[in-house]
Amino acid sequence: QVQLVESGGGLVQTGGSLRLSCAASGRTFSSYAMAWFRRAPGKEREFVGAITRSGGSTYYTDSVKGRFTISRDNAKNMVYLQMNSLKPEDTAVYYCNAGGDRGSWGQGTQVTVSS
Repeated sequence: QVQLVESGGGLVQTGGSLRLSCAASGRTFSSYAMAWFRRAPGKEREFVGAITRSGGSTYYTDSVKGRFTISRDNAKNMVYLQMNSLKPEDTAVYYCNAGGDRGSWGQGTQVTVSS
C-alpha cells in the first residue's frame, strides 16, 4: 500500500479556486488508479472523481464536471484536484484514495466555500 497526505485546502469565496495535492509514498504509486472523495458535514462520503494509472482517463461525478480537474504526476508521486467555480455545496473534507475502499486513504483536507 501507499501512504497518502493531502494538502491545499482552505477557505475560499464562491466562484473561487483551490488546488488540492495528494502526496504518495512508495514506489508503486503508478500502479494505482487514484480517486478523490469528499465528506460534507452530516453527509455520507461522496465520490468526486478518479484518474487512471497512466493519467490518460478521468472520471467525475456529475456535480463537479466542467469545474474540477484531476491530474497526476507519476514521476513525483503526486495527484492533484483543481477546483474552479467553487460553490458552497463543495464545502467538505476532501480525501484522496488509492486502491479503492479497502485501499489507502489520506487524513483529508478541509475545503470551505463561503457564500
